[in-house]
Amino acid sequence: MIRRAIRPWWHAAASGVLLAAAAWSPAQAALFDDEEARKAILDLRARVTAQEEATKARLNELTVANTQLQEQVQSLRRSLLDLNGQIEVLRAELARQRGNDEQIARDVAELQRRQRDVVQGLDDRLRKVEPQKVSVDGVEFLADPDEKRAFDEAMNAMRGGDFDRALGGFQALMRRWPGTGYAPAALYWSGNAYYGRKEYKEAVSAFRSFLSAAPQNPKAPEAMLGLANSLAETKDVRGARKVLEDLQKTYPASEAASAAKQRLSTLR
Repeated sequence: MIRRAIRPWWHAAASGVLLAAAAWSPAQAALFDDEEARKAILDLRARVTAQEEATKARLNELTVANTQLQEQVQSLRRSLLDLNGQIEVLRAELARQRGNDEQIARDVAELQRRQRDVVQGLDDRLRKVEPQKVSVDGVEFLADPDEKRAFDEAMNAMRGGDFDRALGGFQALMRRWPGTGYAPAALYWSGNAYYGRKEYKEAVSAFRSFLSAAPQNPKAPEAMLGLANSLAETKDVRGARKVLEDLQKTYPASEAASAAKQRLSTLR
């Protein structure tokens, strides 16, 4: 009786529990679904918030980078402007330098021209005072410019038949330059000038002085012929014939020797 009484109670209790469970499960399940949904929504919101924060941070980074880039662009523009300014300054400096170089080139050219003029002037002055190498009758020697000029002037007078001027020139030359290399030529032409002036004794003296001073001179044969003619004019026929004979013996191949032979045939 007791079992029967208990069993129905347990059974009834179990049945009640089952009924309560059956009645409670759908609601509980609904509660569980809402919780998961809330969790999913919260998780989604957290993700969206995180994404937004990341996006904002990225935007901030991009903004900062853009600002820095703009600053760099501005700095680059300023640098380019400064560089253009420097280029213009350099161009102006280069143009000025080119102008200076051209002026320098002109100055150098002017200095070179002046230097040439100075050198030329110096050479001209030196030529007026420095001894010059000259050659007379195959003999070379040094002569002062004034010395050469004096001889040339006397010779020009001689060629022009101005015996007085020529003789004065030769005598002045030998007085001023006693050891002149022109002495033999001056003596020879002085003899001819005296002969032209019909001063035969003086001519004899000049020709003898020449032959004594320069026996090897190319004009020695002509000087002997002049000496013989001068002696003949002084009536010293014997002396003239002697000189003509010596001329033929000493310089047999000269033109003066041929002239001496003809002169001997007429000299009495």
